[in-house]
Amino acid sequence: MYSREEVKKLKEEFWTTFGQYMAGITSSDSEKINWVNYKTGIKQLYFRMNASNKSAIIMIEMTHPDQGIQALLYAQFEELRPILHDTLGEEWEWYPEHHDDYGKQTARIACTLDKVSIFKKEDWPKLISFLKPRIIALDEFWSTAKYAFDIFK
Repeated sequence: MYSREEVKKLKEEFWTTFGQYMAGITSSDSEKINWVNYKTGIKQLYFRMNASNKSAIIMIEMTHPDQGIQALLYAQFEELRPILHDTLGEEWEWYPEHHDDYGKQTARIACTLDKVSIFKKEDWPKLISFLKPRIIALDEFWSTAKYAFDIFK
């Protein structure tokens, strides 16, 4: 069992390592990008990556407090689903209503890798190999799809 400080340090170390690993990779629009904290340009629309002691997840998360707008964001992604999955090269899980750890309702589209731990450095290559191609593919998708979301700016 790790102390709170050890958990924080290991997580920071992993995300710093991942960020350094991704630092030389530019976005689909040939711009420098912070891959760990990806900015979509749309409020309450996030591309997120997370890793725990059991799994890793990469997701598109819609957190708009207005459930109607959140549903419209999700519906827009549903319209683009074939393009998204074609760009990703795989099908992701779709959750029109998801409750986060704090009970807040969100909508998300996600892909999970089980049986890995951010606390085991020997799992870091698996985590990076899982996250890297997917965040790059999300960026490629977003490079063209973001214009369909201009109404939400």
